[in-house]
Amino acid sequence: MPATPTASAAPPAPALTAGGALLARLKAVGVDWIFANSGTDFPPIIEGLAEAQARGLALPQALVVPHEGAGVAMAHGYWLASGRAQAVMAHTNVGLANCAIGAINAALEQIPVLLFSGRTPTTEQGRFGARTVPIGWGQEMRDQAALVREATKWDYELRFPEQVPELVDRMLAIANSSPRGPVYMSLPREVLCQPCPADGPGGGLDAPPTMRPARAAPDPGALAEAARILAAAERPVVFAQRGAGGGPAAAAGFAAFGALAEAWALPLVTWWALRLALPTAHPLSVGDDPLPWLAEADAVLVLDSLAPWSPDLHAPPPGCKVIQLGPDPLQARVPVRNFRADVTLACDTAAGIAALAEVLAPHRAARSEAIEARRARVAGRSAETRRKALAAASAGGGRPMTKAFVARCLSEAIRGRHATVLSELGCPLAPLDLAGHDGWYQEPHSGGLGWSFPAALGMALADRQEGNRRLVVATLGDGSYMFANPVACHQVAEAQALPILLLVLNNAEWGAVRQSVLGLYPDGQAARANAMPLTSLAPSPDFVKIAEASRAWARRVEDGADLPAVLAEAIGVVEREGRLALVEVGVG
Repeated sequence: MPATPTASAAPPAPALTAGGALLARLKAVGVDWIFANSGTDFPPIIEGLAEAQARGLALPQALVVPHEGAGVAMAHGYWLASGRAQAVMAHTNVGLANCAIGAINAALEQIPVLLFSGRTPTTEQGRFGARTVPIGWGQEMRDQAALVREATKWDYELRFPEQVPELVDRMLAIANSSPRGPVYMSLPREVLCQPCPADGPGGGLDAPPTMRPARAAPDPGALAEAARILAAAERPVVFAQRGAGGGPAAAAGFAAFGALAEAWALPLVTWWALRLALPTAHPLSVGDDPLPWLAEADAVLVLDSLAPWSPDLHAPPPGCKVIQLGPDPLQARVPVRNFRADVTLACDTAAGIAALAEVLAPHRAARSEAIEARRARVAGRSAETRRKALAAASAGGGRPMTKAFVARCLSEAIRGRHATVLSELGCPLAPLDLAGHDGWYQEPHSGGLGWSFPAALGMALADRQEGNRRLVVATLGDGSYMFANPVACHQVAEAQALPILLLVLNNAEWGAVRQSVLGLYPDGQAARANAMPLTSLAPSPDFVKIAEASRAWARRVEDGADLPAVLAEAIGVVEREGRLALVEVGVG
């Protein structure tokens, strides 16, 4: 009998292009968003998105951010809120150049970001994806990665499509290894157009990651020496500019440091604090002046701080021991940083705090009387410092207002809410009453301005993804607002319906520059000039109209008596209507 015919096997699906494979792999390893500004190098990425969607593959959501600097800052803010690294994609060298400030900020503050940009095609003809328009020649560089190399932990140019899965895994593992930071890969258009095998050495595109981040642990001997120094100290002091740990361990680190500070009555100085290690109203949070505490200290604990004090203004006394603890306790990225380190503990900050507390615990009983005496002394000084700060802030409600007065009003307006304040030359920390580990983020010490507005957008996006209800507040000076490419940021806020409160503290000048000049030349010609050169930002643009151009709610306040009511109305708009509210505040 003739053989029964059988159905022929379906032909295998054509291989996914490298562009599509890259996107699918990013999603598989936990990247939810790609903050992108596309260009002529993006056709294989855009086709890859459509191709992967047509096949039903899970992909990150692609969000158009009309300026790359804002895209990197959004990834920065997203990580602060979620502890998960996201991707940024830029257009060849020009888009990567716009990313550079954001990468510098992220690198210094140890924020993991997966940074990509296209590379102009290498070939002129004869290969799919070759150059087609003049910018294909104009955007070529001999070393494109050099634009961000000093601000990244790792960089590479994709050479072959089959490298995609393993290189994505490597990027993510290195970015999340201690100390965390950005990584970069350039993407030649011809390579992205080529087919990528569905299965590689590590499995399919949806396989688990083939690499895990590296974590550092403190040396037991150094940990014991640090515990001995702190247990014996009569006048210890702590500096913790980056708080008590970041990322997924931030809340645990905050709680661990709070318990350690309470157990040993350790005063915390908040000089140039980027994040909180204690609530601002805590009796052991002693304000932002290092001088009185450092001058009398016999032991200093520095938790992950770039410059815990200014050596030109403050100095620990002879014989004082200094303990440096953090993912990069000697801050190796910085060529000159010569702060003393009698004991150096390289570890994730939260884990190091917990380990130090455990080693210290057996010593406490013998020191309980001294600890309680120190607690009373520190709490009394701290209460007086805070009383003076609040009194000074309350007195600044005239016309124009002081920044401290605005901070005091904001503190009252957000009381009882889960709120986060991002400040970029905006509201000072001292008058604010913030209690949680995520209550405060100051602009990075690298000084790449234009950070807080887009970072707040990234934080709001992460909150929506996570289902968190939080009021995100960005306070920034007028110069910082202009640096943020506000038209681009307002467009994103409207397109994505990201409800944040934006306070623009407008003094129509570079106030930080003025203060720097006065600090160096208090009696100089610039100080005596009617108008200090190179500091004025007058005439000031109408920031209210800029916000209203993207249908945001916006008001301007000149008199301190009006500010509380306007803040209450603005918060109502954010919370009830789910849209951005901007308050421009006239300050002196």
